[in-house]
Amino acid sequence: MRSFLIFWAGPLGFLWGWYFLSFYDLNMGMFFFSREMHDQVFSIYGNILGVAPESIPPLVARACIFDTGLVLCLIAFRRRRRIIAWVQAWRAARAAAYIEELPSTSAS
Repeated sequence: MRSFLIFWAGPLGFLWGWYFLSFYDLNMGMFFFSREMHDQVFSIYGNILGVAPESIPPLVARACIFDTGLVLCLIAFRRRRRIIAWVQAWRAARAAAYIEELPSTSAS
């Protein structure tokens, strides 16, 4: 599972790292991170997909959010027994705390 998360988070980190460094032209002397390269890449993708280059980053962001949701659902499914046990323990602790907070109604 750890390698799965690494192979999922690694490319996302690389993509968004490149995107923001090139978007703000923080190229550190490398053409790869320049704004010119950024515009070139998105114009090529825009021509291939037949959409405006400005509309591609939000589409990619939505796809990344959807993929992240799928990955988190997969992790939750694999750990469902531990999650259920944690929720039951949490509810029991909350119920015990609630019962202790109630004023006593004994008749004296």
